[in-house]
Amino acid sequence: MASSLIASAVLSVLLASHAVEARPTTQTGVSNQAPTSGLGRAPTPEALRPIDIEVLPDGRGLPPGRSTAEQGKAVYAARCASCHGATGREGPNDALAGGLGTLTTDRPVKTVGSYWPYATTLWDYINRAMPFAQPHSLTADEVYGVTAYVLSLSGIVGERDVVSRETLPRIRMPNRDGFIGDTRDQERR
Repeated sequence: MASSLIASAVLSVLLASHAVEARPTTQTGVSNQAPTSGLGRAPTPEALRPIDIEVLPDGRGLPPGRSTAEQGKAVYAARCASCHGATGREGPNDALAGGLGTLTTDRPVKTVGSYWPYATTLWDYINRAMPFAQPHSLTADEVYGVTAYVLSLSGIVGERDVVSRETLPRIRMPNRDGFIGDTRDQERR
């Protein structure tokens, strides 16, 4: 008896949460909004601020800060080398350096230096997800330093080149033009 009451309650909640209201549709007649369950509330700007850390290819979203590969080498050695190796090539996790000129070969080596189109993406990824066991634990200056060091491993920046929110977006990655843009919007016209 109790199990059928629980099953009935669960089914009622599921049905109620999937009740479809009249929603705007796209030109193809497909709804452009997910069904609502009537639970929760819209987040406040204060609630979003800690997770609003997006960095775009043009540098929008980068915080103040600066460092060099020379300064970032110590942070890399302490926080990154155990997973990516002292030179960014010997793992045990993904190689970060090397692979330049291999993308058109039978054995491409996709690394930050050979594959990634924007240096700002590296900053964003390190800031969000590294070190693996303690994501988002580095200061902005430490992230700039590790970014500079990883870029220096592929010869993209020099040891003493300053990497900051002003200079990082101007760094031209070797594979910047190796991607095809999303043309789906243009194809629909």
